Amino acid sequence: MRKDLAPMQDQEVLVRARYSGISRGTESLIFRGLVPPSQYLQMRAPHQEGRFPAPVKYGYSSVGEVLEDGRSASVSLVGRTVFCLYPHQDLYHVRASDVMPLPDGVPAGRAVLAANMETAVNALWDGCPSAGDRIVVIGAGVVGLLISWLCRQIPGAELLTVDTRSSRAAPAAALGLPFSVSPPTDARADVVFHASGSPAGLRSALESVGIDGVIVEASWFGDESVSLPLGEAFHSRRITIRGSQVGHVPPRRSSRWTRARRLELALRLLRDSTLDVLITGESDFEDLPSVLARLSADPGDELCHRIRYPSA
Repeated sequence: MRKDLAPMQDQEVLVRARYSGISRGTESLIFRGLVPPSQYLQMRAPHQEGRFPAPVKYGYSSVGEVLEDGRSASVSLVGRTVFCLYPHQDLYHVRASDVMPLPDGVPAGRAVLAANMETAVNALWDGCPSAGDRIVVIGAGVVGLLISWLCRQIPGAELLTVDTRSSRAAPAAALGLPFSVSPPTDARADVVFHASGSPAGLRSALESVGIDGVIVEASWFGDESVSLPLGEAFHSRRITIRGSQVGHVPPRRSSRWTRARRLELALRLLRDSTLDVLITGESDFEDLPSVLARLSADPGDELCHRIRYPSA
C-alpha cells in the first residue's frame, strides 16, 4: 500500500530504509490472524498502524539511512545508518530518539538481527545462567541460536542446542554450538531455554531441567493452548517456568537498564561476522506480501529472511 508522509515535525528524522528483517514466528502468527484478543494491546509494535486482527502494518527490524534531521542539534544524524523498531516501509520519519546509530563494525545487512538479539539478551537476564551451569536450549531458530551463542561465552558452561530438524546442525556448527536432534532426558540442566515454538519442545524442557532448575519460555504461541504434564515430576523437582518477553526489562535490571541501553548492547554484539549465517534469505520490498504468505504457510529451513529496499 502506498501512502504520503505527513510533514516532518521538529525533533524528527527522515529515514530511507535499506533493509528490514522478518521476525518469522511472530509475524507469521500475526499474518494468519492468530493474536488472541487479550493480547491486542501488548502485541502492538512501535509505530504500528491499524488494529488486530487486521489489517495492520507490522514489523520492528528496520535499518536505514537518515536523509533529513529536523532537530536544531549540534550533531546531525544526516548520513548515518540507524536501526529503528519500525514496520516494513521504505521511507518514514520518527523521533530522533527512536533511532539508534549503528556502531562501527556492524553492517546494515546484519543489523536486522538487532531485535532478535535483544530478545536473546533479555532471555539470558531472565534465566541468569552462570559459570559452570548445564544449559540446554531447545529450538534452533534465530532466537534460540542467539541464546546459545551468548551462553557459549559463559565460562565453564556445558551447553547443548537442540532442534528436531537436523538441518539446523549446520548453522549451529558455524556458530560453534554443540547440537543434538534429541533433548536430554536426564533432568540435570540448571537452566533450559525453550524457543522452539512447539508445545512438544516445552514438554521436553520439563524432562531436561534438574531439581530447582529454571525453564525460560521464550516462545510465543499466539492463541494456541499448551498442555503440559505438570502432574509428573514438576512439583517434586521444584521446577520454575519463567516467561520472557522483550517488551519489559527484567525488574532486577530496570533501575539501571533502559530499553535504549539494551538495544545499544544488542547492536554491539552483532559485530561478530559469524552471525551472518542466521540470514538465510533475501527478497525485494515489493515482494514482501508473497514472502510473508510463503513463510507463514511453510517456512522450511528459513532462519532470518531479510527484505532489501531499492536504496540498498
